[in-house]
Amino acid sequence: MRIISGTHKGRRIQTPKGLPVRPTTDLCKEALFNILQHHYHLSDIEVLDLFAGTGNISFEFASRGAQQVLSVDAEFKCIQFIQKISKEFEFSIDTIKMDVFNFLQKASGNYDIIFADPPYDLDLIKFEQLANIVFEKKLLSEDGMLIIEHSKHTNLEHVENFSFSRNYGGSVFSFFE
Repeated sequence: MRIISGTHKGRRIQTPKGLPVRPTTDLCKEALFNILQHHYHLSDIEVLDLFAGTGNISFEFASRGAQQVLSVDAEFKCIQFIQKISKEFEFSIDTIKMDVFNFLQKASGNYDIIFADPPYDLDLIKFEQLANIVFEKKLLSEDGMLIIEHSKHTNLEHVENFSFSRNYGGSVFSFFE
């Protein structure tokens, strides 16, 4: 895993073995950030990273100067790893160890970007619930965007507030506004 751009461009991060994760590939991550750079000044935004896993997306936002990054994951070892790398790279990333759906029920705040990378085998109804909670709780800023990464076998175009999607091999980013 590597950081593509920003203050830590090119830095490689060795993830520990045994984490129950599927990190977003560098190709997908680069494509995602190319899209986001056309919508936002990444140094001016607040980001919520759900199902943060290795922190791959959080680190990329932090390297590009995001004002605030909050990473949420239920797995203690993932949160520990994100904290370790954040300290090592002097990133200002806050972490919460909690089930994402429990977190969303209690969450408040306003984020410019909410990125969610749940397990690809998550039930379709849970994907829908994820998007619905974000909009019901008004967790996005006025021009905010929810991005859900999922398998090409999952279709979220019917979900309310769906805007567009981009396919990259077996992975898809669905954007909601």
